[in-house]
Amino acid sequence: MTVSTTPEPDLSTWPTGRLLAVAARLVEHRWTAVLEGMGLTHAGLIALHTLRDGPLPQRTLAQRCQVTDQTISRTLDRLAKSGFVTRTQDPADARRHVTQLTAQGRAVHERAVRAEPAVLGDLGADDAFRAGLLQVIARLSAADRDQPVT
Repeated sequence: MTVSTTPEPDLSTWPTGRLLAVAARLVEHRWTAVLEGMGLTHAGLIALHTLRDGPLPQRTLAQRCQVTDQTISRTLDRLAKSGFVTRTQDPADARRHVTQLTAQGRAVHERAVRAEPAVLGDLGADDAFRAGLLQVIARLSAADRDQPVT
């Protein structure tokens, strides 16, 4: 048996950006495992979450999920095949589709929400932590919007 003699890195010295990247990767891996067991992906969970208050046109859903039209289309294809959403032609505009949660989609969304404490522990209920994450996202999103296209 070989025993590793490599010391653990002192993460407290790492740049904040790297710490965020490592934390995000660890959370994503845990969530992926949980969501796969429910027949979901990260993108699928966000789509279901966004649809929980009612049906939306596909383009509006893509915008609210902050993904491209093509990405939401692929995500909705998977969700529809699993029976989690339905897509129907918009009666007001035949060129658009409206997406709606099914009862099965609502149930799997609720299961995923209930599973969050197993993935994040107390972090999911820490309002200050969540507020800090929202602040980071808002600041970086605003900075990205303000950057000139090169």
